[in-house]
Amino acid sequence: MALIRMGFNRIPYLGAFALCTDRIALFPARFHFREQEAQNALGVPIIRSDMGRSPLIGILAAGNSRGLICSDLFEMEGEARLAKFGIGIEQIKSKFTAFGNIVLANDRGAIVNPDLPDEVLQILTQKLGTPVKRGTIAGIKNVGAAGVATNRGALLHPDVSESELKLAERVLGVPVEVGTACGGVKFVGLCMVANSNGAVVGMTSTGPELGRIESALGFI
Repeated sequence: MALIRMGFNRIPYLGAFALCTDRIALFPARFHFREQEAQNALGVPIIRSDMGRSPLIGILAAGNSRGLICSDLFEMEGEARLAKFGIGIEQIKSKFTAFGNIVLANDRGAIVNPDLPDEVLQILTQKLGTPVKRGTIAGIKNVGAAGVATNRGALLHPDVSESELKLAERVLGVPVEVGTACGGVKFVGLCMVANSNGAVVGMTSTGPELGRIESALGFI
């Protein structure tokens, strides 16, 4: 297990631009970063891609080891490469478009924006193969931006309430801690990508933040 600091074109908000599961990682096609180091840390193949010509993969898409989801407004470039790993992407017709911001998932469960309609929850349940529950983190509906979850642990926005923390532990089925990244940013989901093997964290993250991330995600 490894944890490294990095930037995309010197941008530290990696979670806005990348998505990672225990099977693959999607990183932006045209950004400069230390690809081999990132792959070594995450322990999965890195696929370079964009969504609808946008590099904001981490905001527009969400998923786990069983599948990925995004709005029907966007096409995933290089979808054929995902198919080689047995991973499909479900395009969901909805007024919601930034699924990476509104879904926090691992292979055991998912917490989603409480405004998502029942029909979208049914698609998520089927595609992700997990229970899906509505909820907030620190009163924030953009749960994917306010947290990061793996199959080992989860790190949430530090203003999360006790009831929200307990919901996250129950739904995601892992221990949950709170913290920041990128030098005090509370929206930790925008600051890193992680899976059960390791994490790639924004380059401005401090030593104490890295220690909390390692603890929360089960790396120590």
